[in-house]
Amino acid sequence: MVRVTTTNRRGVLRAGAGLVTGGALAAGCGAGKTAPAATPDPGSPTASPSDAHATSRPSAGARAAPAPRAYPGLPAQIAHGPRTRPQVALTFHGQGDPGIAHSLLDTAEQHGARLTVLAVGTWLDEHPDIARRILDGGHDLGNHTQRHISVNEMAEADARKEITDCADRLKRLTGSIGTWFRPSRSPTASALVVRLAREAGYPHVLSYDVDSLDYTRPGAAAVTRKVLADVQKGSVVSMHFGYPDTVTALPDVLHELDRRGLRAVTTTELLS
Repeated sequence: MVRVTTTNRRGVLRAGAGLVTGGALAAGCGAGKTAPAATPDPGSPTASPSDAHATSRPSAGARAAPAPRAYPGLPAQIAHGPRTRPQVALTFHGQGDPGIAHSLLDTAEQHGARLTVLAVGTWLDEHPDIARRILDGGHDLGNHTQRHISVNEMAEADARKEITDCADRLKRLTGSIGTWFRPSRSPTASALVVRLAREAGYPHVLSYDVDSLDYTRPGAAAVTRKVLADVQKGSVVSMHFGYPDTVTALPDVLHELDRRGLRAVTTTELLS
């Protein structure tokens, strides 16, 4: 039985007074049942991008940001890694209060875990320093569209712009378009969005086989139970920046993964 402790609840308080009331709570991104080759994702749109930060550049001497790579033999949409190695990838949809993001990154690093963050472009516009923080912590960073709206339902030109605008933000901030693309507000990418992502430089769309349901705000204990009930070797788990429940749940998730001999690694490491 995984237990949410008083110590873990204090972590939420330390993340800052704005955790519950900030716009972070509007960033849900995952609903419905897990698809066989990829999985869920709704949420609410964010504000229009602010070009004030769009001209940021990688700092001198900063850790090089890796580029996307193709994995021969793997499908266009990847939902999980090999089932033969004791590794899992915890992936986070990047949006919301940066205090929560920093708390989750710090917690992962304290446990020797590495995450995969799929960032929303408008979030990067508002908090440009977070991209470098993610990379400097040894985590993967990728593209979760510019405005976090239903990319599969958009006309081709508009969908392309959602993908490439976020890719441009990532490149300006880190020197790379990011290692992964994940569509917003859909369990899988449509054939059109898969093609547009490939044309933008992403050989694969990253989905997942475990949905934490943290965006439904069920409480930290429920988030922990859901992840641990479904996770197995090779799983790609969907979680979110923006929800205090996730901050509280993460230490128990990591502790139990460790007890089971499962290591939380970046998606790049999971698939390598």
